[in-house]
Amino acid sequence: METLFSGIQPSGIPTIGNYIGALKQFVEIQDDYDCYFCIVDQHAITVPQDKMQLRQNIRSLAALYLASGIDPEKSTLFIQSEVPAHAQAGWMLTSIATIGELERMTQFKDKAKDRKDGIPAGLLTYPPLMAADILLYGTKIVPVGHDQKQHLELTRDLAERFNTRYNDILTIPEVRMPKVGGRVMSLQEPTKKMSKSDTNTKGFISLLDPPATVKKKIKSAVTDSDGVVKFDKENKPGVSNLLTIYSIFSGESIASLEMRYADKGYGDFKADLAEVVSEFITQFQDKYHHYMESEELDAILDRGAEKAAFKANKMLKKMENAMGLGRKRK
Repeated sequence: METLFSGIQPSGIPTIGNYIGALKQFVEIQDDYDCYFCIVDQHAITVPQDKMQLRQNIRSLAALYLASGIDPEKSTLFIQSEVPAHAQAGWMLTSIATIGELERMTQFKDKAKDRKDGIPAGLLTYPPLMAADILLYGTKIVPVGHDQKQHLELTRDLAERFNTRYNDILTIPEVRMPKVGGRVMSLQEPTKKMSKSDTNTKGFISLLDPPATVKKKIKSAVTDSDGVVKFDKENKPGVSNLLTIYSIFSGESIASLEMRYADKGYGDFKADLAEVVSEFITQFQDKYHHYMESEELDAILDRGAEKAAFKANKMLKKMENAMGLGRKRK
């Protein structure tokens, strides 16, 4: 069975866009791959963090994974910093990366340009650590969004460079882009991706928003003036986005929804969609609170860290031997 790896930063509560584009798809494929789902807290500290809030976010994200349907009996869920091999392998890959290719990373340039108090070195060396996360597990499949595709290309380059320079031991991972429905747009600016960092909170639905808030956000979502419920991404981005969300959460095809609302206005359409999404949110949050209030969550993370460390340490030792680090035991 091929290995799949995915990491999410514990930086705020994911949106329904994150759920549709990532978490929901993870649940659907966990029977097909040996899945490692990592809460990448070491990546989170490349920008300033409040330590208490960070720890809360780490625990919360773990509960969100499980509430989404990740089965700890099928998949390995763990926290990055609890497996030291990630940082060790990250340093080794940093040593074969070049300043030029790290400075070309779009995310580095975007985050560095607004820094007035100096650019943390971690922002620059983020990609080799991300590469280590992936390569330690012999990962074949990495599901990523468009914003991470460049980092995956660098991961492949570093793996090939390591294999050529030292020993052919690292698996070259393949990028898997999200399926249709993986890109949910803002409710207020439907030509932009839904983001949990949006300053306009009406633009996104958090997985932990109260159901009443969810309904209000959907009912205030931007549409257009012609009143026709039809999927037309170019000319009707707002309505098309709502149809995508409706289809995902109801399981009904977009074509079927278009027919159902052919003689109805946006008011009925939005009201029904609000009920569908708020019902999902209510059920999701019941599961989330169960894990947050249970000792079961820590037990799952303990087992996950132990299993991940066992596999990662074996690859780390191969990498160290290939590079000539440490002592060779007779």
